[in-house]
Amino acid sequence: MKDSHLYPLRHTANIDNENRLWNWAQNSVVGLRAQLQRPTCEAELQQLLRQTTGKVRVLGSRLSPGRMLGVGAQDLLLDLSAMQGVIAVDDESVTFAAGTQLEQIYATLTGMDRMLASSPGVIAVQTLAGAMSTGTHGQGLDQSSLADEATRIRMVLADGSLREFTRDDADFSAVQVGLGALGIITAVTLRTRPFRLFTCHKYAVTADNLGQDLLTWNQQYELSKAWWFVDDNLLHVWNAEEANPQDQQRYYANQREVIEHGEGTDSSLNETIDQTLAQMHRDTQIHGKGGKQFRTVTRFRDFTDISGDIYQLFCRGIAVPQINVEIGVPLARTPAVIGKIKAWYAAKHPHMHYPIILRCTGPSSAWLSPAYQQPTCFFGFVVYYADDGSLSQEGLHFLTEVEKLLAAEGGRPHWGKYYDPQRYTWRDIYPQWDAFRAVRQQLDPQRRFSNDYVTALFD
Repeated sequence: MKDSHLYPLRHTANIDNENRLWNWAQNSVVGLRAQLQRPTCEAELQQLLRQTTGKVRVLGSRLSPGRMLGVGAQDLLLDLSAMQGVIAVDDESVTFAAGTQLEQIYATLTGMDRMLASSPGVIAVQTLAGAMSTGTHGQGLDQSSLADEATRIRMVLADGSLREFTRDDADFSAVQVGLGALGIITAVTLRTRPFRLFTCHKYAVTADNLGQDLLTWNQQYELSKAWWFVDDNLLHVWNAEEANPQDQQRYYANQREVIEHGEGTDSSLNETIDQTLAQMHRDTQIHGKGGKQFRTVTRFRDFTDISGDIYQLFCRGIAVPQINVEIGVPLARTPAVIGKIKAWYAAKHPHMHYPIILRCTGPSSAWLSPAYQQPTCFFGFVVYYADDGSLSQEGLHFLTEVEKLLAAEGGRPHWGKYYDPQRYTWRDIYPQWDAFRAVRQQLDPQRRFSNDYVTALFD
């Protein structure tokens, strides 16, 4: 069955004592524990590559689909978790080891009264190299992906040699989002800016004019994110701007903890939240209040405006095993695409497991970023696993059909999430596709950093 290949069932047994290595969602075996190597420094990594001849893939936090990570029986898997922390600091940038988790980067920068220009994704347990290599992004038209904040990328190549790429290099745009296919990133220099505080205004509004409203919100506010409850024709919207001096003063007086505004809360979404939760309970066969996935929706109940730093406000993801599909569509086409989703919904009434997540970014300089050279709206879709490892078939049918619709509109899928490769002609939607392939041929002519997934993409 096609769905079971694209959206595999989850292995629910305890894996602590298994010889097999699974991805984080435990829906795919990526190799054996005996294949895993943990170099403690760059020199060890270089030596490892010089002494071996097989294929090599880096695991990171294992959040991606297993097809991206898996290797053959004679190949190597690398864990770079020992290579983390700050390597160098100057007035405008900080260099981190590639295995550093994003939450550590955000905490370190906050402690320096700095931040990144790029807004964060929602899951902070990703490693720096993994998040960059798959095109991780946040929201806001004045910024793009995490990879766009890199000024230097240090990499161990297939023969064990070192190379440091800078923005002046012609092939820098290839290594920003490289899918692990060019070499092994060991360090990244990220440009920083002074620390700022934001106030996030939260709304519940009708989706009647969503196509135009989405553009307006993103033009008027530095950061904007929305959840579209299609069944109820409603949206929950977060629009953020720089906090005013009074709110900044309150924040610091509150020991740098998030502050809430207003004496009351807005309960206008509560009925919609209850209906969504009931649907999720039916789909996941989980009853009662248990299950972290339900907290991703219950937090919208009785909402209020808040102020805090960008990571406190937007990096609030709750990691729960799921099938996550996200497709980036050119921003200029977004109102028409929203209209087509509405028309399809009106005609077919597809099963809605979870609200559609809408985040827009500015153009990226990375050749393989879904936002390459164009402002982009990312449409996100989630189906959570049931306790027994199964998935709602109606929910999966929705994913299949909505991806088909978005792919037909020039959509580009998020590399680190789930997608159907048969929907896309890569050369048609990525202008620098062949240029990336040429860089890959130059840096890894023996295809050491390939697996079946990478080979199918580029060979």
